[in-house]
Amino acid sequence: MSADQTRPGPCGCPEGVRAAAVSRRSLLTAAGALGALATVPGLSGPDFATSLAFAGTRYAGDTLVVLSLRGGCDGLSMVVPVGDPSYRAARPTIAVPASRTLQLDAMFGLHPAMAPLKAIWDSGHLAAVHAVGQRNPTRSHFSAMEQMENAAPGSHLRTGWLDRMIGAGGSSEPFSSVSVGSSNAPASTIGPNPELSMRSLAEFKLNAVRKAGDEKRWSTLLGALYADAPPVLAAPMRATVRALSATSGMATSTYRPAHGAAYPSSGVGNALRDVARLVKAGLGLRAATIDVGDWDMHAGLGRSDKGWMFDRLTDLSQALAAFWTDLGPLQGRVSLVTLSEFGRRVAENASGGLDHGLGNVSLVMGGGIRGGQVYGRWPGLGASDLVGGDLAGVTDYRTVLAELLEKRTGMSTRDVFPGLDAGRLGLARAR
Repeated sequence: MSADQTRPGPCGCPEGVRAAAVSRRSLLTAAGALGALATVPGLSGPDFATSLAFAGTRYAGDTLVVLSLRGGCDGLSMVVPVGDPSYRAARPTIAVPASRTLQLDAMFGLHPAMAPLKAIWDSGHLAAVHAVGQRNPTRSHFSAMEQMENAAPGSHLRTGWLDRMIGAGGSSEPFSSVSVGSSNAPASTIGPNPELSMRSLAEFKLNAVRKAGDEKRWSTLLGALYADAPPVLAAPMRATVRALSATSGMATSTYRPAHGAAYPSSGVGNALRDVARLVKAGLGLRAATIDVGDWDMHAGLGRSDKGWMFDRLTDLSQALAAFWTDLGPLQGRVSLVTLSEFGRRVAENASGGLDHGLGNVSLVMGGGIRGGQVYGRWPGLGASDLVGGDLAGVTDYRTVLAELLEKRTGMSTRDVFPGLDAGRLGLARAR
């Protein structure tokens, strides 16, 4: 099963299946510095989504990569609270044994399937933030995803936080914004800054191009066609042509990951490989979000050594480790964070799975990250500590994003995350 599908299982979640259909945008979406650009008809196939945004070659901040684990990933299986006695009692058949985890500290251990990431943790470039959540939590896939990508609770804003980030970039040299995947762009990009979409680097081309040399002829024709068009139409076309020109070499060449990196042949592996290529190309990539689905595990989650969760975490971890290795000396220019719309219940259900919950975990990786530790206040898993049977989300997920933007890109986040308090975790170094 591909990484962008939601597997319902024998006791599947109908809403999760519908949410997967809405959010199947391949595995990569990005937001740009000054502005992502509108999709120009005919530039890509019927299914596209991964948005990649650029700020121009003079952009000096980190590229922010956001991995959205769609479907509600169980953070208690990823970064396991083995030191909390209530954890194993709540999961008699699916708990990860303490002896199987990769010890992080006295309280937490990493799921054994995530072994490819342990060296990055030990080197101080990977951290975790546990018990993250939203200000107004919900167990609905649709509502939780909408609220997370809007990231402006209590306000009247209807734009997405990545779109607001684009507007706050302030760069005088916008390059372009590209998306790869399906036709449904994420809600985080909703707003006045449109986007340009492509299926993948290899397939990013004008549909009308049939043979070598056609690109220049069609670019000239489009230029003439839009010569007297208003800026709202002409600007996206011109930026699209520039993007095609800049990426044409990558689209036609064979890419060999550096430093022995080996990406898994999966959606998330392919997406991270394309992001690495774009970072290396020096085009000013500012932000990318990657959808990684298939986490809605209501039944048959599996054991610590095999099964659904083991397989998904293996794929994710191998892809992340390959991405990190491939970046090499550019590791210091990238910050990556994982998010999921909500966590899962603390207690397992009768089907060996987990129903929708609240609090979760975020992984944060990058050259500017103070890694090797778990951040955030741990509220505990005792009966009196839970919120309706769920881990409490005591750290606002926006706090993590805000610190990355402020410390690693130098951006003010007042308008990106309105109403967010000034407290930060100290997980990122200032550039």
